[in-house]
Amino acid sequence: MSTTDSTGPHSLGEGIRALRSKWGWILAFGIFSLIAGVVALGGSTMFATATAVYIVGFMMLFEGVAEIVAAFNARDWGHRLMWLLLGAIYVFAGFVCLQDPFQAATILTLLLGIALILGGLVRIFLATRMRQGTPWGWVVFSGLISVLLGLIIVSHWPVSSFFVLGIFLGVDLIFIGSGWISVALALKKHAA
Repeated sequence: MSTTDSTGPHSLGEGIRALRSKWGWILAFGIFSLIAGVVALGGSTMFATATAVYIVGFMMLFEGVAEIVAAFNARDWGHRLMWLLLGAIYVFAGFVCLQDPFQAATILTLLLGIALILGGLVRIFLATRMRQGTPWGWVVFSGLISVLLGLIIVSHWPVSSFFVLGIFLGVDLIFIGSGWISVALALKKHAA
């Protein structure tokens, strides 16, 4: 007797069992992502940067449309107006990304550098508040790496805008691909 119905698995174990027969597709996706990451890093990081900006642009467009649609479900005009305004800003930003990806990359790269610096400083500050026996040293180390990376990006800005987002996309694709490959191989091992 099966415990699943047409709505899908009801437990993690059932979900994993359902994926075991799909391990080949998961492996193929992982290999594709890994190759795409290597191509992004080894090929043209400028092309990868443009691709990353296009992805962000489409995401902003979809988010803007969703915000505008959600505005019509708001309970009063004040909330509705805020949702409409937020949606319009997202749509405008999405169009800017799609119209001129390298100008948008310049802005996004500067924001990324600043965010890394601020995030690293916050992590270092939080590490000083951690109790003895906790991995506060690793938190400080990760904060210092973030600050350093942010300073490198900002100090080479706007030139860094042409390659930073592409490098981040390539590295991300490599990690995603590696993760999916390891999941697929684990599923294959337990499929027998």
